[in-house]
Amino acid sequence: MLNELINRYPVLEQCREDIKNATNTVIDCYENGGKLLLCGNGGSCADCDHIVGELMKGFLKQRPLGEQQKSDMKGRCALADDELLNKLQGGLPAIALPSITALNSAFCNDVDPELIYAQPLMSLAKEKDVLIAISTSGNSKNVFGAVKVAKALGIKVIGLTGKTGGKLKTAADICICAPETETYKIQELHLPIYHCICASVEEHFFKI
Repeated sequence: MLNELINRYPVLEQCREDIKNATNTVIDCYENGGKLLLCGNGGSCADCDHIVGELMKGFLKQRPLGEQQKSDMKGRCALADDELLNKLQGGLPAIALPSITALNSAFCNDVDPELIYAQPLMSLAKEKDVLIAISTSGNSKNVFGAVKVAKALGIKVIGLTGKTGGKLKTAADICICAPETETYKIQELHLPIYHCICASVEEHFFKI
């Protein structure tokens, strides 16, 4: 997947090792029973939802449930028939923090808008989880607030940002700096980067 990405987007050659390391970090997270938590604003907020969608259902594969899993589910619930189970797909847990709108709006209004992603992270993060922080500037205050909490909790951080990297470049454990400076151009590169990561993670966990 990574070689194909670089072939299609040669400008990302300089990001090769960071993309590889980010992919391995996500795989390790899931291997150890963790989940992904994601945050970003505007187009990066939409990217969070996009990534969640690629991970929690089939992306390039159908991900049918295994026969043992279906049998176990039938054993627990007689209503779980083949029609239901044959349509369900294997998923990898991921939560887009911006999608928790009631909590976020309340915390923004009642406490501090710069901590709207830090608070749900504080509530949801567990050992072995990973935060994906997306900011084209690398300096978004609410995203960086979540990064600080993640580091304080011992949660690994993958940054997805632009050429300069901003504060995210030095704070994240792994930072993928798309080599552009204009927001829309950075976002144009973020999409194939996270598609590559999602496809590689899916390939690792779903062999069928």
